[in-house]
Amino acid sequence: MPAEPATPATPAGQLRVEAIDHIAIVTADLEASLALWEKALGIRCQHVEELPARGIKVAMLPVGDTRIELVAPLHDQSEVSAFLDKKGGGIHHLALRVADVDAGVTELKQKGVRIAQEPAPGAHGCRVAFVHPKSTGGVLLELSTPSGSKP
Repeated sequence: MPAEPATPATPAGQLRVEAIDHIAIVTADLEASLALWEKALGIRCQHVEELPARGIKVAMLPVGDTRIELVAPLHDQSEVSAFLDKKGGGIHHLALRVADVDAGVTELKQKGVRIAQEPAPGAHGCRVAFVHPKSTGGVLLELSTPSGSKP
């Protein structure tokens, strides 16, 4: 049996990334995108949810230990509408699972990292925050803490 890869120790109080939670892809047409992922690629949708406060509808498709999150706008003022208008869809962000998104944001701010969106409710009961792409070499990062897992 192969040995488990070693996980580096994280000093107490330091942000620890537990896993890649999901990769978010913005689409103008959620149903058409789901048809591709489900019928052509055989990846079944696990959950669909509307987030009216954010103006989006999301579909989660599990792939191994992570998920693909398809994100579609509910209206032209949604949080992904400008991205969709500018880029026509595509990979929007990479979400990292952390134990405590609030503590993680506080720590990142202390380290001079720019936060694009403060911690707030996200899909499927998670608490999420976004790190600005100007702090990460051009990648929008989401920090996500699943419901019930915050210490």
